[in-house]
Amino acid sequence: MKNIKLTVFFILLFGASSIFAQDNGRIKFDSTRNPEKDIEETIKEAQKTNRRIILDVGGEWCIWCHRIDEFIEKNSEIKDFINKKFIVLKDNFSEENKNEKFLSQYPKVEGYPHFFVLSKKGKLLQSQNTGLLEKEKSYDAEKFTKFLKKWAAKK
Repeated sequence: MKNIKLTVFFILLFGASSIFAQDNGRIKFDSTRNPEKDIEETIKEAQKTNRRIILDVGGEWCIWCHRIDEFIEKNSEIKDFINKKFIVLKDNFSEENKNEKFLSQYPKVEGYPHFFVLSKKGKLLQSQNTGLLEKEKSYDAEKFTKFLKKWAAKK
């Protein structure tokens, strides 16, 4: 029991994203993770913190997945807004693990990365083609901000 309380403490202290695989601070897509368990834990955290969920579907093989992470990391206003209003859960889609059973509950993904915005209870609110947020070889801050503000939880 003491170990469970300690684990919960560290998850809350470092944020829900700390339970996911990271590389130099960047949360990675991990083909070995169980998305059903991850979404269950993410929903619990979202309900406690009154935030919505961005289910980020992609893979380590995906250059645009790395570009969107880099874009968010370099744009402190966008990064701060996401951290305040959302919990980001990365769901792997790769040759090793397509997570077909888990992803079958959502609309078909046409390209990667793809965002599903979920309520704090896990209900699908938006299926977002991130290609619509692109600008040249990166993303458009104005479009990205507009998207985030539209789907952020209202407190």
